[in-house]
Amino acid sequence: MSDVGVDVDLLPPGTPIDLDNCAREPIHVPGSIQPRGVLLTVDEPGQVVQQASRNLADLIGVAWSDALGRPLAEVIGVPAAGAVARSVSAFGDLRDRNPVELTLDVGGDPVPVDAILHRVALRGSGDATPDLPAATTLVVELEPARGPRPFSFPNTYQAVRGTVGELNRASSLQELYDITAQAVRALTGFDRVMVYRYDADYNGEVVAEAKTPELNSFLGLHYPASDIPAQARALYEKNWIRLISDVDYVPAPLEPAAHPATGEPLDLTYSTLRSVSPIHVEYLKNMGVRASMSISLLRDDKLWGLIACHHYAGPHAPPFATRAAAEFLGSTLSLRLVDRASEEEVHRALQVRSTLAWLTAAALDEDRELTDTLLGSPSLLDLLPADGVTVCLQGTSSSRGTPLPDGFVERIVAWAEDRGEDVVATDALSTVAPELGAPDGVAGVLVVPLPEGQHLLWHRGETVQHIDWGGDPHNKAIAELEGDEVRLSPRKSFERWRETVRDRSDAWTPPQVAEIGELRTHLLEALYSRQRSIIRAAETLQRSLLTEPPRRPGQQVAVRYVPAARETQVGGDWYDVFTQPDGSTVLVIGDVVGHDTAAAADMGQLRGLLRGIAYDSAEGPARVLSRLDAAIEGLGLGALATVLVARLTPADGGAVTLRWSSAGHLPPVVAGPDGVVRTLDGGRPDLLLGVSPGTGRAESEAVLEAGSTLVLYTDGLVERRDQLFDTGVERLGAALAELRTAGVEDVCDGVLARLAPDGTEDDVALVVVRLEPVSPPRER
Repeated sequence: MSDVGVDVDLLPPGTPIDLDNCAREPIHVPGSIQPRGVLLTVDEPGQVVQQASRNLADLIGVAWSDALGRPLAEVIGVPAAGAVARSVSAFGDLRDRNPVELTLDVGGDPVPVDAILHRVALRGSGDATPDLPAATTLVVELEPARGPRPFSFPNTYQAVRGTVGELNRASSLQELYDITAQAVRALTGFDRVMVYRYDADYNGEVVAEAKTPELNSFLGLHYPASDIPAQARALYEKNWIRLISDVDYVPAPLEPAAHPATGEPLDLTYSTLRSVSPIHVEYLKNMGVRASMSISLLRDDKLWGLIACHHYAGPHAPPFATRAAAEFLGSTLSLRLVDRASEEEVHRALQVRSTLAWLTAAALDEDRELTDTLLGSPSLLDLLPADGVTVCLQGTSSSRGTPLPDGFVERIVAWAEDRGEDVVATDALSTVAPELGAPDGVAGVLVVPLPEGQHLLWHRGETVQHIDWGGDPHNKAIAELEGDEVRLSPRKSFERWRETVRDRSDAWTPPQVAEIGELRTHLLEALYSRQRSIIRAAETLQRSLLTEPPRRPGQQVAVRYVPAARETQVGGDWYDVFTQPDGSTVLVIGDVVGHDTAAAADMGQLRGLLRGIAYDSAEGPARVLSRLDAAIEGLGLGALATVLVARLTPADGGAVTLRWSSAGHLPPVVAGPDGVVRTLDGGRPDLLLGVSPGTGRAESEAVLEAGSTLVLYTDGLVERRDQLFDTGVERLGAALAELRTAGVEDVCDGVLARLAPDGTEDDVALVVVRLEPVSPPRER
């Protein structure tokens, strides 16, 4: 950040300036002044002159070289120095007491002058530390007194009192502009006075003008932002008035060029005599201007516009009192502009707030689809005017106004999501994102990306603009030959040049973008609330499906379900245990691809289908899975899942025959009565359910001894980001070996405690079956 408060890499003082580098010119340290007055810097409290402008003798009869190092009283006289000392020692802002009216004795003749005082912080001085205020120097600028004496604020106010009353009675912005332009011209005597208004990019437009009859009108003309570079605008925000009394002036250098305390050029930001950029002087000359004055118009301390005064007949130097009155008018206009803009903004904001409040309240009504709420009456188009709006929320898409072509919405939403912003807005889509291929009728978009591909999208059509520029803004430089070198110079033609701007919509204003950002926050709350309701319903469904296993002689069965997202308590993993009419026990473990409510819904369908197919069927697990595959395809469910179906039937000697088939699921693990743990790898795993219907399924068989413990599980138990699958299975085996004498409920809890002590990254379903010897019935 430079000293003038803009992010510009300024050139070193003294660098030759042309149009190619003027945007980096350090205009706050020109090292010289305009010679309509003289400048001294004075050390406080010693009142010793440290710097003087080289033209010092022209006004007070003392050579600059003779003034350096001498007390101010010896340079301007004891009475004048005493008046300066009294002003600087008084309480309050030094600049509020300007000018100090002095009468100098120059060769025995009394010379009335206006002393304009301010202090400058000396950055980089050797005795300055971060913990102490920077040292300062007093800047004394002396101008020949041309105005009425004595100067006073009441006199200044008296000069503009009638105008202030007119401004207070103005009923429109245009009336404010016109009154100000006429009043400033009448007050200052400039040939032309214009009110400039800046757009968001600091291009200026002449919105009011007062001029002599013979001059061509500049009203309605635009001027590019490059005419007033960023560092110049920053100075206008600090020093509200700037006068160039004669564009043909010869700058008067400061001596010495560097301030003795810092070794750096003096900051002349607040100086009334500051020398201006030679490029700006050349610009004025090319316009035929001989003298100019600018008054800042501010809104929230930012440059909103300028009152620009031009004189063509010759040099023109309004006295300080007149300039002060004009500056007062500028400040009054700034306040009225803020008031007027605030009134209009408050009226607009109240309407928007009312619409936003209604939409927010209506969005919480869960009995009505959110898209219907937002596109009803009032709608999103009442909140933000546009040609059309498209809404995609909770799986429902709809639009209002002019529709957009198929495919374009997806492209623009993907583009907006890649920007990573809460609200993405542009009024020049074809320029910003030409790869999207914006259709005819779409020039600007505002997109609100929301989770899971949901979105709001407003679009506006082209607004053709005809802009009249003061000269061609695209050809603002000409080449000037200076000796053997060519230098870029400001344009010389300021004739009206019309530009037609295409492929742009009306701009999305900052308040509009902020309001849509607020809507986004309310929508996220509504979506969360609605999602919680869906989740609660899914949770109820899931709990109703994940029932307790039946009790069977010779079998102890325990089950567990642990969801990954504990605040939702729903997922796609499931288990099932039921008894067939022939006395066999069917065990099911499954994992639907996906998470949350969609996975829970698929899980409920698959569980119900599988139960219906397997309950009274004598077919083996492989055939059950094949029929389930066919049902998924035939019913168009589109679900994908890993599933293992197992069937336990009694065998001789208290043993049990286990037959199972796996659709891409993890193999069962068995801990024998002797503590030996083995994985029942049934060979090649088959494809997931829903991938390839009609494919035959493999079936495996094993005999389990009484006292064995069988475990079925989903991948959330054994898979982690920080460990391999095989490592998880080994840990499961070790836990089973350690828990082989525990009851099945304790086995479930112990396995979860050992393998997932801090919760799980994925859902976990777990079935543990302990096979116990069945005592034969007693003989009577």
